[in-house]
Amino acid sequence: MVVLRSTDKANSGAGVPLEPFLHQVGGHLSMLQYDAHTVCKPLISQEQKFYESLPVAMRCFTPQYKGTITVRLRRDSRGHLGLVANPLKENLEPLQVSPDSRAVAIWQTLQQTANSDSSPPPLAQLAHSLKESTAKVLLSSDCHLSTQASLLVESADGSQVERRGFNPWGLHCHQAHLTRLCTEYPEDKRHRFLLLENVVSQYKQPCILDLKMGTRQHGDDASEEKKARHMKKCAQSTSACLGVRICGMQVYQTDKKSFLCKDKYYGRKLSEEGFRQALSQFLHDGTRLRTELLEPILRRLQALLTVIRSQSSYRFYSSSLLIIYDGQESAQNAPETTQGGPSGDPAKVDVRMIDFAHTTYKGSWNELITHEGPDPGYIFGLENLIRILQDIQEGE
Repeated sequence: MVVLRSTDKANSGAGVPLEPFLHQVGGHLSMLQYDAHTVCKPLISQEQKFYESLPVAMRCFTPQYKGTITVRLRRDSRGHLGLVANPLKENLEPLQVSPDSRAVAIWQTLQQTANSDSSPPPLAQLAHSLKESTAKVLLSSDCHLSTQASLLVESADGSQVERRGFNPWGLHCHQAHLTRLCTEYPEDKRHRFLLLENVVSQYKQPCILDLKMGTRQHGDDASEEKKARHMKKCAQSTSACLGVRICGMQVYQTDKKSFLCKDKYYGRKLSEEGFRQALSQFLHDGTRLRTELLEPILRRLQALLTVIRSQSSYRFYSSSLLIIYDGQESAQNAPETTQGGPSGDPAKVDVRMIDFAHTTYKGSWNELITHEGPDPGYIFGLENLIRILQDIQEGE
């Protein structure tokens, strides 16, 4: 584990510009890319403590925790605000951000000069480019992304460069985060971020399903107002009847060479049958159902279920589960499997738990409330998810 303390001043004049993570499909906190294999997110002490005391059996089902880092707002020569992290002292070679980076190119196109009243805000620029409303761009439950990217990005000489495969939800979260930081904090304020493994870095065209797990989403510390709000969301979605609901997904469509994206608003409206159809859509590449993915995914889910059943006192409130596979099929019949996955899988898949800001367990921050036994809501959701995928596998 690498930890950079806030008192460290080394390399304070340089820094690693943090890119928006272009494969963020859900959540509300901004996920940023530190390097090809590392992402970071705003630090919440409860989540940090969870990662630092993570049971061994759960480690292959969560992103690797890489410590914390100091992040600050910085204005570039054109007046654009961005987030910059101090490089890790343990790295032998300085990290470089490619000028051809998709994230940098897209974000710079959307970026707003903070002190300019004449320029439309980035989301309005995006909507104007697409001749659609901002709300439709961000909250559309069905959008293909390659067209948007090709309309947005220009090269340094002004000619248009086509960029494929970014999810507008990540840019939405990043813009909201920057806006909040600019409003609430001075530019020299230092912020703490968690460093985590980029679990999709090995995939050429990462297909990602973000599932909110459990029948309860509010933490033990939630106010009565927040508790009522989350209980209503659960009651009106598949969280109540299935213990799981879709918070976002992107699926690579081989026929269109683009990602099809769904957001959390789409997931909240699904019925039980709609949820089943959405799972089928997640496994469909635009030309066929990827049935070879079902067995390795089910194997990973069954293994996770065994682990969750063995964790007494843990409650994973508001936690999500990612199911990941590569939308670009390998030319090999049996490629290497992902870390923690069983050998011999016909396709590379992964299953990871994320988002532990409201996770509680014996010995965590809240000693006044201790739950007994494994998490029943999470187990209920996993069992239903497995059952529905088995039905799809059997062609029902």
